[in-house]
Amino acid sequence: MQSSDDVSINTLVGPGSVIRGELSVAGFVRVDGDLEGNLETTGRVIVGERARIRGTVRCRIITVGGVIQGDVIAPDGVTILSSGTVLGSVITRKLQVEPEVLLHGSCFAVNDEDRYNDAVAGYNNRQAMRHSSRAAAGAV
Repeated sequence: MQSSDDVSINTLVGPGSVIRGELSVAGFVRVDGDLEGNLETTGRVIVGERARIRGTVRCRIITVGGVIQGDVIAPDGVTILSSGTVLGSVITRKLQVEPEVLLHGSCFAVNDEDRYNDAVAGYNNRQAMRHSSRAAAGAV
């Protein structure tokens, strides 16, 4: 089922653009430039062939044609095209990977709601522990 958020692009990071920092938007996002920071949206994400993202991507569904150096959490689906690279963990209910893809990291793809939610909760807990450890190390 396709929602209205999946029809028109709400946010576009165009070719040659560089964004440093957190990007939190509602709806459909297309990245064709560089993003150094986390991306969070309630809708679909398309990562173009020349795009590079260094950070965690949280969205409903994603198609990766470029490079993501970070984790991908997308409950409704992750598609990695042959031009795509993910250097990080993937958590989803549905995974499609074309030939020649580079996926370096852990991958958890399960269609069971409870197991998916447990995986996301575990991921969130690990991230919280990492951040608190770094903060404690910086306070010394």
